[in-house]
Amino acid sequence: MTKPTIRKLRCAIYTRKSSEEGLEQEFNSLDAQREACEAYIASQRSEGWVLVRDQYDDGGISGGTLERPALKHLLADIEDGLIDVVVVYKIDRLSRSLMDFSKLVEVFDRNGVTFVSVTQSFNTTTSMGRLTLNILLSFAQFEREVTAERIRDKFAASRKKGMWMGGVVPLGYRVESRKLVIEETEAAMVRMIFERFVSVGSATVLAKALAAENMRTRRGKLVDKGVLYKLLNNRVYIGEAMHKGESYPGEHKAIIDRALWDKVHAILQTSPRKRASNTRAQTPALLKGLLFGPDGAAFSPTHTKKGNKLYRYYVSQSVLKRGADACSIGRVPAAEVESADKHASPQAASKLRGSLTVAPAVKFIGVDPCRRTSPRPRES
Repeated sequence: MTKPTIRKLRCAIYTRKSSEEGLEQEFNSLDAQREACEAYIASQRSEGWVLVRDQYDDGGISGGTLERPALKHLLADIEDGLIDVVVVYKIDRLSRSLMDFSKLVEVFDRNGVTFVSVTQSFNTTTSMGRLTLNILLSFAQFEREVTAERIRDKFAASRKKGMWMGGVVPLGYRVESRKLVIEETEAAMVRMIFERFVSVGSATVLAKALAAENMRTRRGKLVDKGVLYKLLNNRVYIGEAMHKGESYPGEHKAIIDRALWDKVHAILQTSPRKRASNTRAQTPALLKGLLFGPDGAAFSPTHTKKGNKLYRYYVSQSVLKRGADACSIGRVPAAEVESADKHASPQAASKLRGSLTVAPAVKFIGVDPCRRTSPRPRES
């Protein structure tokens, strides 16, 4: 009597590890999973099971997503009719999400593929097997959610204790042994910004002045108005840690004192329109919108304070947008360009036109802006 021909079942092993830790080892978790699955397939050789050549291994990828290279490769081979059985060490290696696993089972069923876990015996071709599978998946998802909640609770508790829990390190600090430590060079820059904001009273004006001075963050970004507001509102600088809108005493040292912080925020609480009005009243700009550089960019008024003395300038918009090297002139003292000289000679006028352009409505100015520091002597 002739023995019935056993149908060959092509088996694909899928392995996964959530973290990359340990993957560099000669025999890692993925190898251990594969070894167990290969042994199981070998035990089923009499049933026609054979291992396919391709390997489907996802290292360092969470089971909470289907966006995995090896899994996509496996599904493509299933759709092409190259796989009959998918073998895994445990079902959570394939997916930790009940919804995602249901999608995978639909693909398996549509292509006549059986799913096997070598450590959890069940058969997806029966209703009882499906029930068992769903129960196991529900517990796997429950365990995942409980673990995530535990991590979130630990993170929140650490934050409330003022511990540094990662993220972008604020300007003025560095991280040592998972703690914020003051970086003195940057900290001096932070203090200067807070103090100058109190003196100037306007983020717009201060941003223009800092751009003219080519002041940048550690990543090379100009300190613009957005960076200023973020910095001025960061409670890390007064030694606090934030969690979900609440502040707690931090483990790190403060860069600025509470008195300076309060002065800054007293100004910030004033409406931007009122602050701008006060700034304009204190710093008149006669040539606003009328002064242009050699590249055609407008020169905007700005000012700085040293002690009780106010220094006004006109700064190129090119410098404000692209840095100090964007314009050969950069900035000019306001008093010099606003001191119109009715008797400026044609030679002086020609020299000025080669540097700055003044709108026709403005009397020509007898000053060489390229000198930047002192007015051009009047020619007789």
